[in-house]
Order: sequence, then structure tokens, then C-alpha cells
Amino acid sequence: MAGRLYGRGRDAEGAGMEAERVQALFTRADGRYLCARWGRPIVPVVFGVEDATLSVVKGAVEAVVALAGHRMAETDPELGANLMIFFFRDWAELPEVPNLDRLVTGLRDLCARLEAAEANQYRIFRFDEAGAIRAAFVFIRMDDHLAAVPVETLALSQAVQVILLWSDRAFADQAPLAAGKEGVVMLRPEIAAVIRAAYDPVLPGMAQEPSHALRLVARIAAVQ
Repeated sequence: MAGRLYGRGRDAEGAGMEAERVQALFTRADGRYLCARWGRPIVPVVFGVEDATLSVVKGAVEAVVALAGHRMAETDPELGANLMIFFFRDWAELPEVPNLDRLVTGLRDLCARLEAAEANQYRIFRFDEAGAIRAAFVFIRMDDHLAAVPVETLALSQAVQVILLWSDRAFADQAPLAAGKEGVVMLRPEIAAVIRAAYDPVLPGMAQEPSHALRLVARIAAVQ
């Protein structure tokens, strides 16, 4: 198997520096801090893949949800499925999906912009009244680059990137996964630690103050 979770986070190398690292994961390009986790059980549905790939993707979601200490369910009372993952070859395919434009406003224009940018993935989040995640849409265009990535690695990467509302530049310089022994790809331990901390019941489902990063660091230290 090419992708797997990694057990424990590494020790903090000093609270100040660690807080800076954690804060950067949730600080957007415009300088705003925003961290949100799922506020309801996750119900995934996957489109555009064969049964074998479907089980891998759902297995990756289940593993990351378990890491977070969160829950999954068979159905969402409001949406049926609240995590929709689409695999496809061309952005022009998405507007043809029945009723998807009712769930994603401006879908056709969005796909045109993503095609022009030659993007190969995009995520949209929806939030409840408290600011926690209530739904997410994951769009994955299987270009030559992603087609060369083992499905286990791709699935784990997407599951990690949807379990929290990360910054739009959180993984621009370093991916959430890393190669371990014998080429096995694993979740970076510091990212695993942040995910677990963000789902601690003492923390809010959504936070906009940078001081939230200090609370995450404190929870990480508490379980080490």
C-alpha cells in the first residue's frame, strides 16, 4: 500500500516556533486566520471511479476521520451525503453532472476558470451557523501528473486536505504526506498531531483568532 497514516506527532521544538508553524497552516494569503473542523458526522460519496478505487478512497477518509477522533455516518439528515468527491478527466464534464449546479453556485464559470488555470484539483466547503464544516465538494481532474500518483497516496492526500479548513497556501511548499521507509508514503507526523488537536472537544469548531494556534500547540503537547 503506497499511503498510510503515521502514528504520533514529533516533539515540539519550542512553543513559539511551533505556534508559528501551526498558525501558518491556517493563515490565508490575505493574512486572515481561519481554522474550521467538521461539526457533524462525515458521509462521503465518490463519483467517477471503479469499485476498487472507491474502497481505497473511502478507506482513506475513514482512516483520517479516525485519526481526528471524529465520526462517520451512513447518511446526513440534511444532504444525504455531505462529502462529495468527483474524479474526472476534463473540467467541462462537471457542469454536465445532473443537479450539481444546484449545489455549487456558478459551477460553469468556476470550471471555465479552473480549466484556464490548468488546475487539477479544487475544494469547496460549506459551513453551519457556528462556522464548522457541514459539507465539502472535492473536484479532482486526473491529468497526467495525478494519473501517475498511486491511488492510495492520492486518496490519503485528499482526505487530509478535507478534514480541516486549511490555509489556501498551507501545503504550497511542503505536502502533507512524506515518503517513509521503502518509499511508503505517510502522513507527516506534525500534520497528524495538528489534526488530532483541532478535534479536541475543548476547542471550538471554528476559530478566527491567531491565538487559537497557541491552544492547538498546547493540546499537541498535552498528548505527547
